[in-house]
Parts: sequence; C-alpha cells; structure tokens
Amino acid sequence: MIEKDSRDRTVLIVEDIDDARYFMRLELEQLGYLVLEAENGRQAVEIAEREQPDIILMDLSLPLMDGISATEKIRASKELKTVPIIAVTAHQETDFRAGARAAGFDAYVTKPIDIDWLSELIRGLLV
Repeated sequence: MIEKDSRDRTVLIVEDIDDARYFMRLELEQLGYLVLEAENGRQAVEIAEREQPDIILMDLSLPLMDGISATEKIRASKELKTVPIIAVTAHQETDFRAGARAAGFDAYVTKPIDIDWLSELIRGLLV
C-alpha cells in the first residue's frame, strides 16, 4: 500500500551488501518511495550531490569511503546540510553510535532492520 506522504519522496540507500540493499529497496518502493542506490561511500556522496534525495540510509562499514566519512562530506554541502541521514548498521557498540552522532547522523538503526519501525522513523524525519 502506497502511503500518502511517501509519494515523490526520494530515499538514497547506501549499502555494500547486494541482498540487504535489494531488500530495503523492495520494501521502500512498496511504501511508495523513489529509491536510489549506492554501494560505497564515494558513490553515496556523488549521488547525493547530483540527485539531492529527501533522506539517506547509510551503512557505516562501506568500501572506498566509510559511512562516517561520506556523511561528513554530505553534511559539508550547503544543499545537503539538512537532509536527514540514518545510520543503518550491524554495529551496536557505543563508540560507533558516538561517531555517528558526531558525523551528523539524525538516527541510528541496527540490523536486522524492522521495516515497519524504519518506515515510521523515515516518516517522522521527513515531516
């Protein structure tokens, strides 16, 4: 079922594991979001600058450029400074959470992902 507030909203999924990226894409598209994908931090920065998504789901452990560094680069862009970014990671350690907060993440979600909860979080951040 497509939700009224998700239409025409773009989500950038940044995840290096194909299956995880595919699962998130399917779930978010079913909710009515337009989905962009990146498989590493460098791609995430390039796509975010070019496409200006409404929200970004960023894994922390990525090849070429990790999620923290990619988020810092995105936050440095005037046009992307206020785009909500959610850390989506298997890391539950306090130091990862602190690093994510310092880099400018708006929220922190651990895997495995509860898609209903993530959907509510996204909706709340897009208000």
